[in-house]
Amino acid sequence: MIDLIVAARCLPSPDLLKLEQEAADLASQARSANTVRAYQSDWSHFSSWCRDMGLQALPALPRTVALYMTGNKDRYSMATLNRHLSSIAAAHRIADHPLDTRCREIALVMDGLRRTKTVHQRQVTALTTPLLRRALSSASKTLADQRDRALILTGMAGALRRSELVALEVSDLTFSPEGVRIAIRRSKGDQFGKGQLIAIERTGTDLCPVANLEVYIERAAIIEGRVFRAIDRHDNIKAGMTDQSVALIVKKRTGQAGLEGDYSGHSLRAGFATQAAKSGVEERKIASTTRHKNMEVLRKYIREGNLFANAVTADLGL
Repeated sequence: MIDLIVAARCLPSPDLLKLEQEAADLASQARSANTVRAYQSDWSHFSSWCRDMGLQALPALPRTVALYMTGNKDRYSMATLNRHLSSIAAAHRIADHPLDTRCREIALVMDGLRRTKTVHQRQVTALTTPLLRRALSSASKTLADQRDRALILTGMAGALRRSELVALEVSDLTFSPEGVRIAIRRSKGDQFGKGQLIAIERTGTDLCPVANLEVYIERAAIIEGRVFRAIDRHDNIKAGMTDQSVALIVKKRTGQAGLEGDYSGHSLRAGFATQAAKSGVEERKIASTTRHKNMEVLRKYIREGNLFANAVTADLGL
């Protein structure tokens, strides 16, 4: 072990400096870019609040954190407050000032917030098959419209997240007579990039996700790189898309169709789970595509899909 200790008066070797840089690079990739941005925003708000209140942000006393949570209970949802707490703790760890968020002073306030705060979590409208058909009925024959059609159908049939859709590359798709195999390199539920594989089968209908995806790729002459890309009004293909673009496309198509509800990119994934439940697909098969780790989250959509199937109004003789 003594051989591994660098003498105080010796300069580190180039190899050691290289390893230190590689370690720093790996550490910087421990969290996704979205998570890092959220943490930075949360910490900025906390430090500004402390400055305004004349309190020390780093290291912060548990009482300071408890007061911050209390002072912002009406501004943020419970989920956001929990994230802020994680962000504050992460900033302290990075600065070598461990903060025990489970200490009595913080834990009691958080428990009190959970008991007294009404949590209204936004729940987008699921784009089930009948609604999806209406949303796509107004699509014209432009390349952009064909892209939107392929994106929405693929996203719904594969229960894909927005980030997964826009990250798809041609090399991730394997077409066959049965359908298409999609390799998802990295996702929210697979932060370490082990990879996941899903299959979308051919249906032979006008809404067949596989056929519509093939038509789009052929028309756009995309042979490598990102599958879904920005397209201008002259059908010129630009660079790749952001996950926000998926939400805008869904909102645009549902709005043009006059659909009522709160639609977003997540409506595709929610639509898959809800429609599958309505069609009687068992939970295990639904989860194999959605890749949910938290089954209670999935069951929320299953309950929504079975809501009217389990209704007993007609049995009341009304």
